[in-house]
Amino acid sequence: MFRRLAIIAASCVATAAGGADDASAPLGIGRGATVHEVAATNLTVLPDGVGLPEGKGNAEAGAAAYLAHCAACHGDKGQGLADFPALVGGRGTLATDKPVLTVGSYWPYATTIFDYIRRAMPYQSAGELTADDVYALTAWILAQNHIVKASAVIDRNTLPKVRMPNRDGFVPDPRPDIPAASR
Repeated sequence: MFRRLAIIAASCVATAAGGADDASAPLGIGRGATVHEVAATNLTVLPDGVGLPEGKGNAEAGAAAYLAHCAACHGDKGQGLADFPALVGGRGTLATDKPVLTVGSYWPYATTIFDYIRRAMPYQSAGELTADDVYALTAWILAQNHIVKASAVIDRNTLPKVRMPNRDGFVPDPRPDIPAASR
């Protein structure tokens, strides 16, 4: 994460090569980010899997990564602790007076799990996990929610094919500029 912030900050700081004469720099200072700098910070993962990186993981590797990076906040079984939400359980509760919003009960796309973990977790050091770690954690969460088998290998090809239990529980996005595959 700090590397990404450094790249973004570097694109905003005046450089000897750019300076006030650089017409591409807003306000005449600094320089615009290069295509490669922007690509390095683009972490977007769409529901259809566009944007997923190379790598793979399974629930077994995910269990070890979960204990090391997640259990302190989300509990050793994903049940949630204090202000940190549960990741597991809750299926069948959405229509009750006390819905339990978890990955397994609420989230519509499996790719969103990967995207969120990669961008925001672990809480105190977001962005430190490798793609393999994130795939393994995603596999563990999906397996704990009985969405995939514990032996499943999750990667950029298999993750978009995972059908989440609440996939059809959302109102379709009618905006014409949003492709149907991304909804």
